[in-house]
Amino acid sequence: MGFVFWDTETTGKSTEFDQILQFAAIHTDVDLNELDRINVRCRLNPHIVPTAGAMRVTGVKLGQLIDPTLPSHYAMLRQIEAKLKSWSPAVFIGYNSLRFDEKLLRNALFRTLHKPYLTNTDGNARADALRLVQAASVYAPHCLDIPEDEDGNAVFKLDKVAPHNGFDHVNAHDALSDVLAVIHLARCISAKAPDLWSRFLKLATKASAAAFCDEEGAFVLTEFFFGKPYHYVVAPFGVDPNVDAYVLALDLRHDLNWVASLPVDQLATWMVRSPKPVRVIRTNATQNLCPLDEAPADIVPSFDASSYLAKAAWLSENEELKAKLAAAYALVAPQYEASPHVEEQLVSGGFIPDADYPLMEQFHEASWQERVVLAGQLADVRLRYHALRLIYEEHPQLLSQTQSAEIEAIASERLLLDKGPKDKWTSLPQALAEAEAMMTDCDEQLGAMLSELRDYLKQCLARYGAAETG
Repeated sequence: MGFVFWDTETTGKSTEFDQILQFAAIHTDVDLNELDRINVRCRLNPHIVPTAGAMRVTGVKLGQLIDPTLPSHYAMLRQIEAKLKSWSPAVFIGYNSLRFDEKLLRNALFRTLHKPYLTNTDGNARADALRLVQAASVYAPHCLDIPEDEDGNAVFKLDKVAPHNGFDHVNAHDALSDVLAVIHLARCISAKAPDLWSRFLKLATKASAAAFCDEEGAFVLTEFFFGKPYHYVVAPFGVDPNVDAYVLALDLRHDLNWVASLPVDQLATWMVRSPKPVRVIRTNATQNLCPLDEAPADIVPSFDASSYLAKAAWLSENEELKAKLAAAYALVAPQYEASPHVEEQLVSGGFIPDADYPLMEQFHEASWQERVVLAGQLADVRLRYHALRLIYEEHPQLLSQTQSAEIEAIASERLLLDKGPKDKWTSLPQALAEAEAMMTDCDEQLGAMLSELRDYLKQCLARYGAAETG
């Protein structure tokens, strides 16, 4: 099994409402030698608002965003899906990808009627190179030179770490350049700390990470907050009642006899204090886990592997305590409300019905006229919406007046808000205000980009406003 290193550039920070503009990936063998690559761009989707902040970071001009010679978002996703499937099975590796790019790609695949969980199903696994670099800073500090900010805190941003370690990153925030930067860092670590690299890959699958938790009994969990590592010696006692991929583990620095003496309601109150005595091990998110016998003695205060193992064994055999801990956690476990927006319903809406998968495949092979019929045959209401939205974006004349009006009404309602909901879509007035504010203090080159963006946003406002009143 080889590796797929990948990255995206996008219109903004929302993994549900923004879109991929550039996708790049490099397929390597197990020795990190390049086998193949893909680097594709697409034009802006209708109803997606470009933001000044994203354009400043990526340097992409408006003309590139609306270039009619570029493929549509759907056409680009067809290329991406085909290429990634041809490289599978593989370990998919990004940088800070589990927080952002993974969700973005998953939602993009879902919106374009592809299997959304491509990177961690059908023999594939996924990992996050940010976690690897952070682990190296603690467990193999000789591997990389980690830059620091003015306060002496470690900085793990790719465009900072890569140049500090010999990579010429002049094109930072270009997806392909970022992919090459990640491969460079992976080569540094795999060559200088092969055991760390092997452990990173071992924990890339949910099953392997879960097995690690079961087999080790007690181990070190390392989490980073604001560039600083925090280490916890923990032992598992159950799983999250809402997400079976989340293993619940108790911080073993606490007196287990005292913990066992508390009733469930007091345990629940104790669990929400900081630092949280119950840590959540996300077995599907390549967290930094280390066996006790491989952990440096100086990373945990009063580190004594034998005493921690004894406490973990006692916890493992104490079914009553584990049941109390699980009951207490259930009282304080995060609760998530289902979103009314289809774009946010991939997880909350449940799995795609098996009967819809053949129809999804037929949709991609059919003519656009035939796709209108296939859209109506999909059992999943989310997929029906996405199918009609795709047809509207590609060939709107094929939809009925009612279907087009429904899609346009949703778009207009969102785009004409003074400000879009936090962490969701960006409205036109909101994007315009951001661009004008940024223009008050910028250089000439950025000013020209923003001026062009401002004029475009005003034209969009006029168009959607006229459609709304009409």
